[in-house]
Amino acid sequence: MAQKIPDTDLELAPNEVPKGGAEAPKSGASTVAQRSVGDHAEIPIPSEARKGSTAIEVPASRSSISDASSLMHNLSIAPSMKDRRASRNSFGTSLPIPRSPRPSRLSLGPDAPGALRDILASQVQDLAKEKTKAAKNMAFAFDIDGVLLHGDKLIPQATRVMELLNGDNELGIKIPYILLTNGGGKTEVDRVDQISRILGHPISTQQFIQSHTPMQALSEYYETVLVVGGEGFKTRAAAEAYGFKNVVVPKDILAWDPSISPWRNFSEEERKQARPRDFDNMNFDAILVFADSRDYATDFQIIIDLLLSENGRLRTKAKDPTEKQMPIYFSQGDIIFTTDHKLPRMTQGLFRMAIEMMYKTLTGADLERVVYGKPELATYKYADEVMMSWMKEIHNEQVLPENIYMIGDNPASDIIGGNMYGWNTCLVRTGVFQGKDNDENSPANFGVFDNVLEAVQAAVRKELGTEFKFRWSENEKVKNALNGQGAAVE
Repeated sequence: MAQKIPDTDLELAPNEVPKGGAEAPKSGASTVAQRSVGDHAEIPIPSEARKGSTAIEVPASRSSISDASSLMHNLSIAPSMKDRRASRNSFGTSLPIPRSPRPSRLSLGPDAPGALRDILASQVQDLAKEKTKAAKNMAFAFDIDGVLLHGDKLIPQATRVMELLNGDNELGIKIPYILLTNGGGKTEVDRVDQISRILGHPISTQQFIQSHTPMQALSEYYETVLVVGGEGFKTRAAAEAYGFKNVVVPKDILAWDPSISPWRNFSEEERKQARPRDFDNMNFDAILVFADSRDYATDFQIIIDLLLSENGRLRTKAKDPTEKQMPIYFSQGDIIFTTDHKLPRMTQGLFRMAIEMMYKTLTGADLERVVYGKPELATYKYADEVMMSWMKEIHNEQVLPENIYMIGDNPASDIIGGNMYGWNTCLVRTGVFQGKDNDENSPANFGVFDNVLEAVQAAVRKELGTEFKFRWSENEKVKNALNGQGAAVE
């Protein structure tokens, strides 16, 4: 049975409490959670995974009901439809996340320093016990796009950050860090291989979280799922790696019935890779948007078709689609993100808002949906699990560092999420944020920096002292210690 995290473990910021005062699921519940929706009877919400589940259900930090009505002109909704309400989808105020550490795979990259360097570093750390303890008690969580990379291009200061944290410092110690991104669309293995090649430093899957990584816990609840977004068929591979039994992507449906998206030209190459089936006799359990759509028209059409369908079956339409709405999950809620283009580009949050408005227009009800990713608290709770696992990997100590620094470029996701979770937050000017002063709405509590290296150096100096050396070889005391002269490094 899935374990639930009590509300007291995840305090919500006042402006993030779900509208209407919705309560989070109570700890230890073994029955189906229920909620009254408008004048309707209480709607059952799935609250149990399959037998043997290791999932943790974390209270959500935002309402699961869309805000489409506040963004639409009143005339776009028929008067008779204005008072209708949608049924509650999915888990309402809790998001399942995985509990068990994922298998580690170290990505291909330059070789790490040899065994001799590790031995020498160990000797230095023995001579500087307090400083070593402090180094293990701090950690970093990096956003990727706009902090370390611009698309497939390296932000120059990121290379030096990797060197410093991987041991090129006066202690020769690895300072723990994870990558926490709202990007996605491929398997974790493929993504860390790509990032490692660009950074020039190996990244492990065990220190990497992309937007849909925590959604692997949903495989314990749903079997037949529509997975949307990403290039080609890569999101299918990701979903299957998570354990979903029956994964369908929009191109499978197009191959079965091209008329479902009337203006789409379906290539022979796509047809060869698609897996058409008898979808007339298949019931979908849920819709999972893993990444940005590469075909808005087709994806919009198929998603809306399923949301309006009878029991999740294509080419059907329910008499009242709001009575039992199909669960729909989005991996993140960002509105814009940075690429190698001069201006930020639109991303999944706007795609979700468009679907919400379509659903509102067609049904008169607000779409109920669940959003993962930053700044959702479930993502940060999962980051704790990953950080502890990584500490075990590099220091054989499965403990969570007390001083964690979130470094991001987006105040609306990286910074607000880190602030709510009690992390130190650093805002950099190499991505979405370009301002001179701190962001007015979601200010970083540790400060604003020109780039990621300046942020990391400031954090390290705060925790390890202003005289801490950022190179392994530049401290004469280290050299003396390694030569057996007994110099302490405190």
